[in-house]
Amino acid sequence: MEDVGNEDAGTTGTENGSRFIERFAGQLVEAGMPRMPSRIFAALLASDDGTLTAAELGERLQVSPAAVSGGVRYLVQQHMVTREREPGTRRDLFRVHSNQWYEALTSRDAVIRRWQDALREGVDSLGADTPAGRRLGETLAFFEFMESELGGLLDRWREHRKTLGLG
Repeated sequence: MEDVGNEDAGTTGTENGSRFIERFAGQLVEAGMPRMPSRIFAALLASDDGTLTAAELGERLQVSPAAVSGGVRYLVQQHMVTREREPGTRRDLFRVHSNQWYEALTSRDAVIRRWQDALREGVDSLGADTPAGRRLGETLAFFEFMESELGGLLDRWREHRKTLGLG
């Protein structure tokens, strides 16, 4: 295993990395992400180059290949990691990108639009003047607002990222 993190008071970097992985994964779980994908995502973030094979993930997290497979499938579907082929082998590499959060948010546009369509149908079906219709209408207004603001926010992030020397 590679050393991850800084050494402190006799604790190895690997132990620091494991501690980070479990703490950050716990935060992701509290936010609603399933546990195994949370642990895999945190392990990828904590790796030096942001890539690990399924075998490396299994070893690092002390979990079965099936657990890794299910977890990475979830993360790929959520556009949080990408699957790549390790050059010269048949092994898959799983990568988290440095601009991961930007990529994840931009992929949410289609999801938000589908939610808006479903909410519009709900308002039409239930009636805009009913308590449920008003609640759905407010939810729709929120998602319309978020969609309109998200584009500008992501543009500002791209510019800010450049000032940090990251892009």
